[in-house]
Amino acid sequence: MKKTWKVGELAKLTGLTIRTLRYYDQIRLFSPSGFSDSGHRLYNEADISRLHQILALKELNLTLEEIASVLLGESYSPIEVVSEQIKRIQENIRIEQKLLGELEYVLGLMNARESVSVEEFTKLLQLMKKSEEKFFAEKKSNMERSLDRLGQFLDVPD
Repeated sequence: MKKTWKVGELAKLTGLTIRTLRYYDQIRLFSPSGFSDSGHRLYNEADISRLHQILALKELNLTLEEIASVLLGESYSPIEVVSEQIKRIQENIRIEQKLLGELEYVLGLMNARESVSVEEFTKLLQLMKKSEEKFFAEKKSNMERSLDRLGQFLDVPD
């Protein structure tokens, strides 16, 4: 008999939340291969293999829509996936390097006891905002995962 996992078991196994797995099912990215007689989602080894692919592509910072497209073989080749990731990382590095340069410039002014203009602070704040957008997006995602875990205690088991 083939091994199957319920959604809660799969969540524990993968570190994902039940809510995330349900959402993936809702958007038809990752659906269970079957259901128990009582209506519980049941996942098999092939499902887990697909989930591994999804998580690997997610690590490349692809959107869920891009991941679905890759898995369907529609518009992305492996070369395109890696190339897209390289572009995103290069852009992040460019933003961080620009911010670092501005911070060093402002620090130099402050150390020399020179005044820093409003324009210089504004430019610095804009760069900080771009840099922190990613940070806060990650924090929000982590917070949502925590809320998902809390919600698991309130949800009726699947």
